[in-house]
Amino acid sequence: MTATTRPATAPYRVRTFDEALAALGRPFPAGAGEAARHYRRLARLLHPDTAPPGRADEAEAAFVRLTALWRRHTGDGPSLTTTRGVYPLGPVLAEGDLAVLRAAGPGTVLKIPRRPADNDLMEREAEILTRLHTVADARHRAYAPRLAESFRHRGPDGAERRVNALQRLRGFHTLAEVRALHPGGLDPRDAAWMWRRLLVALGWAHRAGVVHGAVLPEHVLILPAQHGLVLVDWCYATARGAKVPALVERHRALYPPEVTGRRPATEATDIHLASRCVEQLMGDRAPRPLSAFLRGCTLPAEARRPHDAWRLLAELDDVLERLYGPRTFRPFTMPGTDA
Repeated sequence: MTATTRPATAPYRVRTFDEALAALGRPFPAGAGEAARHYRRLARLLHPDTAPPGRADEAEAAFVRLTALWRRHTGDGPSLTTTRGVYPLGPVLAEGDLAVLRAAGPGTVLKIPRRPADNDLMEREAEILTRLHTVADARHRAYAPRLAESFRHRGPDGAERRVNALQRLRGFHTLAEVRALHPGGLDPRDAAWMWRRLLVALGWAHRAGVVHGAVLPEHVLILPAQHGLVLVDWCYATARGAKVPALVERHRALYPPEVTGRRPATEATDIHLASRCVEQLMGDRAPRPLSAFLRGCTLPAEARRPHDAWRLLAELDDVLERLYGPRTFRPFTMPGTDA
């Protein structure tokens, strides 16, 4: 009878929470690829969100230890680890009213709230973006950034924050930047394509039952050469007929009365805010027909304002054609930038 040898158990094969805990006492395997796979496997098993019942605190301590061990092993800088992957913390790209945006690899940014009290707004953004990219018309999904994932993270201060991992948008500029580069007012023919794209973005969101609630200059991003536009910062978004959860205080003068008065928001709320953005861009350069059009979009009474962004777009096109003739592509650049 020939003796058989039972194969040895692979030292880095872990399948359970307890096996992952035990693995923390062993070095990472040789080879960068195998070490990374082992690290991700442990991260999935030890993450507090996936811990066995009653062991969340134990998981959190183990997860912190795992992160430190991995950082020591790789010599890398700080990173955030989730059950899906590792996000290296890069430089700060932008600082908003609620959160800081940090680079996290080639195609991702992490949106990290300044205060844990704003976690609910981060969760709201994640829910809204998920809805827009699953329920809303797929043809227009480029008008909002993609959400990679939303996760909880406990920072060095011991506070837990909700972090949103978002698509990184390169080459874009805010309407606030556009306005700053054109202090005498933007040519209405250039403002026209931005206005049109913005109405498409709003019409798309509104048909999915979503009101953005904060269409402000810093939240509207344009891609100059391609005439692209993305509407960002969906933390303030809400369902049609609900109240906007918060407002950006320094822009209070741009909001319609239903927001400052804590009344329900509708599609007309976004149209008012978008119109204020365009009004600021053009300044005194707006011809009389466009000024009259803007006044009709920013009436104090919500019920008297337009509610259908798609219909409003058609009406705007009629006004623009009467002013400037048939629509043609008009190149646009940002002076002093690469765009």
